[in-house]
Amino acid sequence: MIPPRFEYFAPSTLEEAVEILGRYGGEAKVLAGGQSLLPVMKLRLAEPKALVDINRIPNLSYIREEAGGLRIGSTARTNDLNDSDVVKRRYPILSDAAAVIADPLVRNMGTVGGNVSHGDPANDLPACMLALGAAFVVRGPKGTRTIPASSFYKDTFVTTLEPDEILTEIQIPKPKAGQGNAYEKLEKRAGDFPIVGVAANLILGANKKIESAGIGLTAVGPTALHAKAAADSLVGQAPGDAAFKRAADLAMKLAEPVSDLRGPAEYKRAMVGVFAVRALRTAAKRAGGGA
Repeated sequence: MIPPRFEYFAPSTLEEAVEILGRYGGEAKVLAGGQSLLPVMKLRLAEPKALVDINRIPNLSYIREEAGGLRIGSTARTNDLNDSDVVKRRYPILSDAAAVIADPLVRNMGTVGGNVSHGDPANDLPACMLALGAAFVVRGPKGTRTIPASSFYKDTFVTTLEPDEILTEIQIPKPKAGQGNAYEKLEKRAGDFPIVGVAANLILGANKKIESAGIGLTAVGPTALHAKAAADSLVGQAPGDAAFKRAADLAMKLAEPVSDLRGPAEYKRAMVGVFAVRALRTAAKRAGGGA
């Protein structure tokens, strides 16, 4: 299908982009990679009056580690995560997820900012951001504000972003000694939307007990789900299947899958448990806790 007529803008500054969004009063959309937005426009599920292309705005496509942690500019491409040595070495959960997103064309064009800000419960990176305790920096007419990932997702395709705001940066805390993380995904075929995805992040203390944890779920709710109770159950526990299965049971209780062509709801809920244990095992291994 062909999308309806729209105006196209390619601003060279964030200020200009924000002004255009405000001018259209919620009837404009930000265009970055376009891998999520353009398909829904072609299906007429979205009919914005204007697209604001932010690709010509300089200094938004970086991936760098600073004293406080990892900084990812909103127009960094998904494959940039795969190509980044610092991501592979110190934030492997992001490499895990980026490697299984769609196909090479989508990974080359799609942006990290678009993936996390679109609000699609089937996108892989939001669960990782929840598990890592990430925060999103957004720019609007009133200036810049920072939103924790844990309070960013509200409903399917609904986030706390205002219509005249743009996500400019993802901030991920610097990894600590004894930290490990992983993302595990079940898909019908390579490049397909996930049936289930689980992101896990663990920090082991000097006594090799779990000091803190984070778990995020993909494709089993109206948004990416922050499995806080499941993660909290791990704190103070030795890393191993006994603790992991208890956490997996809590994650299964949180999940709200629906039956569709990828499987019945009960199957998906069961797979949350299976893949939660897998992700936690890998995270623990990367943290130096065996498993």
